[in-house]
Amino acid sequence: MKKLLILGLALAPLGLLASSEGAETNYDIVQRTVNFIIFAGILWYLLADKIKAFFADRTASIQAELDKVQDTLKASQDKVDTAVKNLEEAKVLAAEIVESAKTDIDSVKQRVTEAVEVEIANLDKGFDDKIKVETSKAKREIVSAVLDELLSSDNVSLTQDELVNIVVKKVA
Repeated sequence: MKKLLILGLALAPLGLLASSEGAETNYDIVQRTVNFIIFAGILWYLLADKIKAFFADRTASIQAELDKVQDTLKASQDKVDTAVKNLEEAKVLAAEIVESAKTDIDSVKQRVTEAVEVEIANLDKGFDDKIKVETSKAKREIVSAVLDELLSSDNVSLTQDELVNIVVKKVA
């Protein structure tokens, strides 16, 4: 502002010199210019500190807003970085879970296969045992029927040795 005041004072004589020679001027331009420069100087003297303080406060508030926005931006960037890191960890964990599930499926398949094979073997053994039991039961029934038939008939007279031979032949 001081530069403007000095410039105004320096240009004031030029305004006087620029007037035409011999022409009558009814204008009071010189007085008005001097009055304006004095008025501007008084305003500058009275308001300079307040204007400087206003602009300094405005600059500080703009800087504070800018700092707040930069802090928010940094916090957002940190959150994005954390989210990306968590995403990568989740992908690794998901891959591990899939591999673990595949391993578990294979082990369950193997255990079920072994259990089915054991059950089939047990069923085969039970079937063979049942065949033996039924075979021996049928032999006993046949022997019992033959003996009852031989013993009940009066017209057949057999000796003990003949009876034993007949039973052995039927059983075999």
